[in-house]
Amino acid sequence: MRESADPNSAAYLCAPGGERIGWLAALSGYLFKRLAAVVALTFGITVVVFLIIRFIPGDPAIVMLGTDAGNADLVARLHQQLGLDQPIYSQYFIWIWNVAHGDFGYSYGQQQSVASLLVANFPATLQLTVAGLALSLILGAGIGIAAAVRRNRPLDTAAMGIALAFMSIPSFWLGLLLILLFAVELPWFDVVGGTSLKGLVLPAVTLGLGSAGFNARFVRSSIIQAQVQKHVITARAKGTTRVQVFRRHVLRNALLPVLTIVGLQVGQLLSGAVIIESVFSRPGIGRLLVQGILAKDYLIVQAVVLIIAVIYAMSNLAVDLLYPVLDPRIGHQ
Repeated sequence: MRESADPNSAAYLCAPGGERIGWLAALSGYLFKRLAAVVALTFGITVVVFLIIRFIPGDPAIVMLGTDAGNADLVARLHQQLGLDQPIYSQYFIWIWNVAHGDFGYSYGQQQSVASLLVANFPATLQLTVAGLALSLILGAGIGIAAAVRRNRPLDTAAMGIALAFMSIPSFWLGLLLILLFAVELPWFDVVGGTSLKGLVLPAVTLGLGSAGFNARFVRSSIIQAQVQKHVITARAKGTTRVQVFRRHVLRNALLPVLTIVGLQVGQLLSGAVIIESVFSRPGIGRLLVQGILAKDYLIVQAVVLIIAVIYAMSNLAVDLLYPVLDPRIGHQ
């Protein structure tokens, strides 16, 4: 009589179905680790952001109210709203419950809810971040590929010099130069405050050039490493044309690691938007954050910092979840 296969046997695991089960188990473990890490990171973020107000010297309600701090009823109401009359752990749970329901508090300086301010300003920041990211990826990949193809030639030297210049120029200084050249001397684009396509060009260029320089150097290094892999050498030995080898084997494997840094660059670009939006007087959560700091409107500061940090964590999670789809070998690690 034929014996049933042992699920733990090597023969079972090596069978096609067993291989699929083993790969799915490894992938599930990989995804679980990433999700657990993001949950822990998000919890840490909420704790740090929650403590921003609690670390303010003196009474946070009086600091936030400013000239209205003499109104005892208003101070008491803000105490109750912030939960400052509760134990610290109760304050945290009250605050996180409100945030989970979209309640970030009320801005007495702006005379409206913080959530409405975020809704009004976030689309402009998202537009700027996406445009800057697209520019950095396309321009960086183009420069990096050109440098790698012409390695150790004048084009390589020039391309890497340009990339280094992009990385070295301070964004606020570059923004001012672009305004002077392309908005004042040559009135091709809107000077400040524009949310149209013409008003987006200069801020997006200012935001994306630094990341483009980093991407160019990263892509160049990845292509050079991919060109000496065994499967690439084998493809060349079989008579495959250089263009086919580069397109099928070198470029695909070289550009895959770029996905890893996209999650990091999203957070970097969101942080850079704070400066760019201030330089170009452009609406957005970055400029809103600066206004909140200057006005000591700490509920706005708290909300914007939380939003940026959570988006940064979620973008990295998205990259981690997408990576095994593009490279199945990750599921086995």
